[in-house]
Amino acid sequence: MWYWLFKYILLGPLLQLLGRPKVEGLQHLPTNGPAILASNHLAVMDSFYLPLVVRRRITFLAKSEYFTGTGIKGWFSRWFFTAVGQVPIDRSNADTAQAALDTAQRVLGAGKLLGMYPEGTRSPDGRLYKGKTGLARLALETGVPVIPVAMIGTDVVNPPGTTMLRFGKVTVRFGKPMDFSRFDGLAGNRFIERAVADEVIYELMGLSGQEYVDVYAATVKNRGNASNGQGPDDDAARIPETAAG
Repeated sequence: MWYWLFKYILLGPLLQLLGRPKVEGLQHLPTNGPAILASNHLAVMDSFYLPLVVRRRITFLAKSEYFTGTGIKGWFSRWFFTAVGQVPIDRSNADTAQAALDTAQRVLGAGKLLGMYPEGTRSPDGRLYKGKTGLARLALETGVPVIPVAMIGTDVVNPPGTTMLRFGKVTVRFGKPMDFSRFDGLAGNRFIERAVADEVIYELMGLSGQEYVDVYAATVKNRGNASNGQGPDDDAARIPETAAG
């Protein structure tokens, strides 16, 4: 219930006013059945603008820190992210990465839409970064279609590193469903998974117009934090190569 209240009454109208979202290629989205929505990731608001323009409910895998806080702030964070359709995952090691994939499989097994970010974290500078192979493994193991989604302009409405919302123009562009059935039985093959991840990123590059950088976004973020004398970025660190993005 809260998901739909946020979408149509509590938050959606504000996002519509701020971003005036334009939708392209919505016909590529299935009206029923499971699918993975593979999106580039420019801002926190990506996880709000994408559900805003899709009639079906979308489930995202979110870092567990959103659900483990204490006090009133922790309670509100846990309630809010649950209400808007996000499922907690712990990304600290390979075992929990597999648990994340298991959770994603359950979501898809229930015939739902699963939102994922192949880059594994938000872009530090607006460019498109190398994809992690968790999405590829999930697509190969489940056989569901992957629909590339380009989010454009969300970093203007919600500039990275801030909680401020500004006026801008958001475009959500859906690409044609990607079918990887030619790789049936090859889940777990790291070369095939890398090829699938690269293919998804290539589609996102064409849809978004972003410049591609052949390195993980998390690596760039952590280098920046190290040079500033800070620890690893919470949203980027400790994401195993097989983790769901």
